[in-house]
Amino acid sequence: MATINLNVNGKKQTVDVDPNTPVLWVLREHLNLTGTKYGCGIAQCGACTIHLGGIAVRSCQLPVSSVENQEITTIEGLSENGEHPVQQAWLEHDVPQCGYCQAGQIMTAVALLKNNPTPSDAEIETGMNGNICRCGTYLRIKAAVKTASKSL
Repeated sequence: MATINLNVNGKKQTVDVDPNTPVLWVLREHLNLTGTKYGCGIAQCGACTIHLGGIAVRSCQLPVSSVENQEITTIEGLSENGEHPVQQAWLEHDVPQCGYCQAGQIMTAVALLKNNPTPSDAEIETGMNGNICRCGTYLRIKAAVKTASKSL
């Protein structure tokens, strides 16, 4: 066990965990931030996507010791009441069906739009690639990203 200092959603946090514990499990089990989901456990599906210093990363394989004192943003830290333009666009386009992957999809879309505020369809497809939606809402996701790009 080790004491790890974290900066999560703008708040300083301290946890006593095995340094190899994936960030996903620290967020969910130690900090009660359950918006970030477990999907595949091998960083391939995108359900566990968070921002680390503003960059979208998969948290299920990321050891907590490697992110000490770095800025971590989860879906809960994106906005207090779901008012972020990407979250609003998701609602406008009725993107979620089961909703399980949507936190990861949204976090990836926010990072994409931060780096490319006016992406083409092809750039959206490339930027969102690797975030798996078992319900197949990819066309609505693309439409929501385009709508959000106009609001940012």
